Amino acid sequence: MKLAIFSGSTRDGSINRKLERALLPMLKEAGFDVTALSLADYDMPIYNGDWEEKNGAPQAAKDLGKKLAAQDAVIVVTPEYNGSLPPVLKNTIDWMTRIDDMSQYHNPVWAIAACTPGPMSGIMVMRQVHYILTRLGTEVLQFQLGVGNASDAFDDDGNLKNERNRDMAQKMISNLAERAAK
Repeated sequence: MKLAIFSGSTRDGSINRKLERALLPMLKEAGFDVTALSLADYDMPIYNGDWEEKNGAPQAAKDLGKKLAAQDAVIVVTPEYNGSLPPVLKNTIDWMTRIDDMSQYHNPVWAIAACTPGPMSGIMVMRQVHYILTRLGTEVLQFQLGVGNASDAFDDDGNLKNERNRDMAQKMISNLAERAAK
């Protein structure tokens, strides 16, 4: 099964990109053919209807949409900015609604994960991303992976060190594999 994973952050030192990297070996072990994407490679202007009318959807949105539509599963690992989703992720979601047939939202099964410095593990942002994706007709796993207390969540090799976090990651991956196989 083909899976794309990307972070809602483009910052190199992002704890969510760290979570993304920690999930990669677990996903491969579960049998996924994984493609790690970076939103930094898909530069898009802030969505503006006037800009779209003059220029159409940006090529970056079309390219990303095509890559996601070709997957069996997608995982978005998102930071929480002041209790909400980061602008780069919201902008990406919005632009990808302006292309083709929305197959990037209708073909793959999506899963959501978040990592935060505090104990709440991104619960607010995961709820918002789930709501937005569901409104777009996306099949989204109900089970989400929230990793809190990021400063103590990873070992020196970048793996999840807490057994509970590893178990939750395995549960999300297992649920995703089962749904994507259908």
